[in-house]
Amino acid sequence: MMTTMYSTSVPVFQQMLGSLQVILQKAQAHAAEKKIDDQVFLQARLAPDMFNLIRQVQIAADFAKGVSARLANVDLPDFQDTENSFDELQARLSKTLDFISSLTAAQFEGSEVREVILRPGTPKEKKLVGTSYLLGYGLPQFFFHVTTAYDILRHHGVELGKRDYMGKY
Repeated sequence: MMTTMYSTSVPVFQQMLGSLQVILQKAQAHAAEKKIDDQVFLQARLAPDMFNLIRQVQIAADFAKGVSARLANVDLPDFQDTENSFDELQARLSKTLDFISSLTAAQFEGSEVREVILRPGTPKEKKLVGTSYLLGYGLPQFFFHVTTAYDILRHHGVELGKRDYMGKY
């Protein structure tokens, strides 16, 4: 089987966003069982200068949809960052999964060499070809935020393990 930009991105995003959904379900159940206000977990962070759990999940979803959209050469859906509960984060992940699941492998054809421009028109503008964008930027960023969300919850006592992180594969 030939590896394609589609197979290197969309199924990976689907697997890890699915695992993030399960992780959040476990966190919500843990909070209810221990009678801990959900906001304790939702606002938690690993260090004072890092984003909280809500923002980590939002950014992970943004990378999944943004990378997929850019590689498929379609418009990025605009998701407002208004989530403030586990249910709203679950809805955000579901919307993201619905979007990336709507994309086809054919839409990714030629994306290996397609130019991707990040932050166009700003001093931070960066131009990458598709392969470099996916493998050197998009996937590492995505995994960083998924891992950080996992780490925040694990650090705060939610019983999670490697199987939870890996999800269904």
